[in-house]
Amino acid sequence: MSLASVFNIAGSGMSAQTTRLNTVASNIANAETVSSSIDQTYRARHPVFATTFQQAQAGVSQSLFQDQDAAGQGVQVLGVVEDQSNLEARYEPNHPAANKDGYIYYPNVNVVEEMADMISASRSFQTNAELMNTAKTMMQKVLTLGQ
Repeated sequence: MSLASVFNIAGSGMSAQTTRLNTVASNIANAETVSSSIDQTYRARHPVFATTFQQAQAGVSQSLFQDQDAAGQGVQVLGVVEDQSNLEARYEPNHPAANKDGYIYYPNVNVVEEMADMISASRSFQTNAELMNTAKTMMQKVLTLGQ
């Protein structure tokens, strides 16, 4: 792995954390929205990440244990899935959005968990940015070795 690939790996991590921050923001923004039916109620969304691996070139493996010790080449977002946990039904017959039985449905968004997830994503993004700065500094030092 070259030092230049560090930028690709950190960049993919920053992109993934941006997706994570966007889904957290969407969840928090919709935490108090209500609906009269289960099908129309907002459900919390969560991104699904996967490690990307370098493909062996022309079928030549550099290691007998390529599948076990392959170095990751970054992270990719496979998609965003909806949380299938139960929605909160409240009996509020005077609410304008109440159904015929007097119930309204609140999303399955836990704001405290979302805030913790936001802090984690923000710190992961910051770590990747610092990694890029460190790699840049190392490359600049390498250029000054010949002086």
